[in-house]
Amino acid sequence: MTPPARRRTPVAPVTLAGTALFSGAPSTLTVRPALAGTGLIVRTPLGESPATIEHLSDAPAHPVFVGQRPRCTSIEIAHSHAVAMTEHALAALAGLGITDAILESDAAEFPIDDGSARSLTELLLDAGITVLDVQSDPIVLREPIEFRRGDAVITAEPCDTIDYSYHLDYGPQNGAEPYIVESTARWLGDPDDFRASIAPARTYSTAQEAEQAHALGLFSSFSPADLLVIGPDGPIDNTLRFPDECARHKLLDLIGDLVLLGRPLLARVRAHRSGHADTHELCRMIRAAT
Repeated sequence: MTPPARRRTPVAPVTLAGTALFSGAPSTLTVRPALAGTGLIVRTPLGESPATIEHLSDAPAHPVFVGQRPRCTSIEIAHSHAVAMTEHALAALAGLGITDAILESDAAEFPIDDGSARSLTELLLDAGITVLDVQSDPIVLREPIEFRRGDAVITAEPCDTIDYSYHLDYGPQNGAEPYIVESTARWLGDPDDFRASIAPARTYSTAQEAEQAHALGLFSSFSPADLLVIGPDGPIDNTLRFPDECARHKLLDLIGDLVLLGRPLLARVRAHRSGHADTHELCRMIRAAT
């Protein structure tokens, strides 16, 4: 059994300023240190909530998504207010082993930055991380748990370490082959590996998806040079950071969404064709079983 890890918090506040993905409005996120046992708290001028599955919001990140499955992970602050696009920041914290922090937002979305967790990860590392004199209390599974929805499947099996992977496979007709390739990305819980191999992986869309979004009035503040858009001939006005960057970003999302459990999960997690809504359901199942 791996020795219990210590809880961690940033040494000093760090601030990431930018633009919100869905609204296009200015957005600033400040991550502040917190006492051991605080957990990860999302705070706005209207109030605060723990970043846990019990406080997940089902409000769409934009009105065009009403009635659809979640496109991101949103935390409910009040009955009529939520903060969207939290998953990349939560992944940065989890990837560095940070268990206690205040995520203070002045907008209804965290800034998208370049679609990755790289900037926030580097800011946190530059500020430093305090190892607290309190042991973490991870979730340890007693039996396998599986969630399926159509072609999507995500499983969590007993394991005494972190072992998360995402298998990306859109099939032969994804509109951007061979650039969104079938591939698997894996993380074994090492912060250095997270920093180098996962944090830089950006969210992405195909050119067809981007055109449809623009027609609906979305993402007008961004160009393909700002966010990764992949066409039949490859990234438009951009380059891939890794040949399997898309799979790595899906793993980044998975890591961030598992934070909603409220405690680190020691498990062998395997995700295939799954999205945010599927991981949310897995979190609910794990909470019910532990």
